[in-house]
Amino acid sequence: MRLARKRSRARGLTLIEVLVSMAILSMIAVLIYADFDSLGHAKKVETIRGDRARQARSGMLRISRELSGAFLSMHNPANLALQVRMTAFVGQNSSPFDRLDFASFSHKRVEANAHESDQAEIGYFASPDPDVEGKMDLVRREQTPMDMDPKKGGAVNVLVEDIENFDIRYLDPTTNQWTETWDTLQPTGQFNRMPLEVRITLTLKNAPSGLDPVYTTKVMMPMQQPLSFGIPR
Repeated sequence: MRLARKRSRARGLTLIEVLVSMAILSMIAVLIYADFDSLGHAKKVETIRGDRARQARSGMLRISRELSGAFLSMHNPANLALQVRMTAFVGQNSSPFDRLDFASFSHKRVEANAHESDQAEIGYFASPDPDVEGKMDLVRREQTPMDMDPKKGGAVNVLVEDIENFDIRYLDPTTNQWTETWDTLQPTGQFNRMPLEVRITLTLKNAPSGLDPVYTTKVMMPMQQPLSFGIPR
């Protein structure tokens, strides 16, 4: 009788018990995997959201900083045949993507002892991504030294990817009205006049959930009049 009781206590698990245990362990493993997968997805989404927001903010800050250095200059040689550069501030309206080209004290030398000034032609406009159909990027153009065509030339680099809208408005100090275009080169435009303020609106396309796709900023233009040091008026 005692031997039978010892054998009963020492018997192993039945097949059903093993299967039930394996099922429970499998469910626990699935739940743990789902939690880790959810955390990984959330982290990926947050990384994308942060990268997009950071890119848009840094792009707008750069535009604001370089617009603050925009200028016009009346320093030209007496013999116009010797003129090698031209300053301008030209804003073109082309909804949904406007364009702005201007002269600015924004160039940064990256090589020691480089024979370069801080003056450069800067341009901002939308350009299609050659690798992704239907994708438009906000790009920045910089030409240094400046030349006679203030709207062409230089190196072009992507500033903000995948945008839906790039809108620029200009506050005319003579009328106190916002206008969609500005051209300091045309006598019928705003010849040799800078806007008092520039308003920029950038809208991201395919912005991640939870991210505001619209970024807006205003920039006061410090240098209203063309530079004319030493030039009698």
